[in-house]
Amino acid sequence: MAKYEKTLKGNFDELLDWIHNDITNGSMSVSYEDGSDVTIGETKMAVRVYERYSMAGGNRVSMNITLVGNGEDLFVSAITSGGSQAVFFKINTLGEESFLKLCINSVENYTAN
Repeated sequence: MAKYEKTLKGNFDELLDWIHNDITNGSMSVSYEDGSDVTIGETKMAVRVYERYSMAGGNRVSMNITLVGNGEDLFVSAITSGGSQAVFFKINTLGEESFLKLCINSVENYTAN
């Protein structure tokens, strides 16, 4: 498992679309699996799940992205899972780290704008 979290300022809907586009265009094998959106008062939350084939591990890797926003205050959490072929412990997490890098680069490029 690999994880990335960041607090930042921005527009919730814009960042959500930004990340989605970067993830789905970042690799030929990426698929958008499902998502969930909720607004409670002034707070918005979106959960997105993506999956892709990992050449390094010869298997599929998933990434869960959660975006929470209250006005311009945003928090993003991305966690990858899968990619290991071991039974009792994890080895070969290169696929997870590579997939997570798509999200990290997306968020960092958004903050640079």
